[in-house]
Amino acid sequence: MSSERHATLRQVVHEVVDQTPVFDIHTHLFDPAFGSLVLWGIDELLTYHYLIAEAFRCNREPAEHFWRLDKPAQAEWIWRQLFLERSPISESCRGVLTTLQLLGLDVRQRDLPALRQHFLKWTPETYTDRILEISRVRKVCMTNLPFDDEERPVWERGFQRHPAFVSALRLDPLLLDWEKTAGQLHHWGYEVRADLSGQTFGEVRRFLSDWTQKMDSQYCMVSLPPEWRFSDNTVTNRLIEEAVLPFGRDHGQAFAMMIGVRRGVNPQLRMAGDSLAPTDVPSVEALCAAFPENRFICTMLARENQHALCVASRKFRNLHIFGCWWFLNNPSLIEEITRMRIELLGIGVTPQHSDCRVLDQLAYKWHHSRPILAGVLEEKYADLSDTGWHVTRSEVERDVHALLGGAFESFIKH
Repeated sequence: MSSERHATLRQVVHEVVDQTPVFDIHTHLFDPAFGSLVLWGIDELLTYHYLIAEAFRCNREPAEHFWRLDKPAQAEWIWRQLFLERSPISESCRGVLTTLQLLGLDVRQRDLPALRQHFLKWTPETYTDRILEISRVRKVCMTNLPFDDEERPVWERGFQRHPAFVSALRLDPLLLDWEKTAGQLHHWGYEVRADLSGQTFGEVRRFLSDWTQKMDSQYCMVSLPPEWRFSDNTVTNRLIEEAVLPFGRDHGQAFAMMIGVRRGVNPQLRMAGDSLAPTDVPSVEALCAAFPENRFICTMLARENQHALCVASRKFRNLHIFGCWWFLNNPSLIEEITRMRIELLGIGVTPQHSDCRVLDQLAYKWHHSRPILAGVLEEKYADLSDTGWHVTRSEVERDVHALLGGAFESFIKH
């Protein structure tokens, strides 16, 4: 391909990827109507668990000293550890600075009190709209948990929804802590039993139907440990097979599995203390084969699983893989995994999701991810051009829309 044509192609691809609005298919964000559950601003950015874990590696101070501090003091401690006493070159630290830059703030003075002043002029509603604008995010999928005592009352009383926010129904307590959850469901009027006898599976399906309608959820989801195996005779698997999957077939709900997290390997770090391990891709393949009428969405946390998961998605059209989750959300790994997925799956994949817990993170995560996607696509379109197949701008726009959420929307609707 001529250098002139390559330069034109590069410009088109980068422009389209940069400007195409994205559907962020998995986050931990909340609609502004959820009030105190909405996390935003510089102190929330600095006290995010990624940075807490990183800061603790730099200091021998006992963990309990940090947890006794209020949030502003925690933020100041992390700012000092990671931004003033060391260069903030990790991806998590860079993300904070990218966010501030996109908001038009000057970090050269390294003045945290001055930076805080900027956020005083915003409300959660106006700030949400600003972050969506600079991130070019058209739709945000929340992670919603009816078992959460702070979140559930908001759903029960109803609220005017922000047009950009949609829901996903999270089932972790239902599937991973059934003995406790059975008591809650019974208290709410569902005739379930801890031993799964009687009407239990039907009543769980009724519960899922009630909350799917209440939330207008896009899909159901669970985060599974690396030890999960489809072949095991467990309460989790019985509930999946007898309640979640029949409900999904009847109501057109895909089932998302996020697999590989090891909870609390370092309890002193609280939420920052989770880790990962490789899991069993054949279990996902067996699930897809056993239930061909169900649709499955999957991401895995360990780098070691990514190639096998891609191959599984090639073999099962009812499996859609997505995102570089959590510890994979680093540029070098995102590039490697995105290239592999596109080489194996073409456009039938969702390369990235943000997994944000703090609203501001939408800005940096998509600002960092878009150039990586553009670089991979530029390379692949150049390979096509070398064969004589030249893509048009409209074809690039079609493909990028699919990769930034459009393919996922089609998958969950069919």
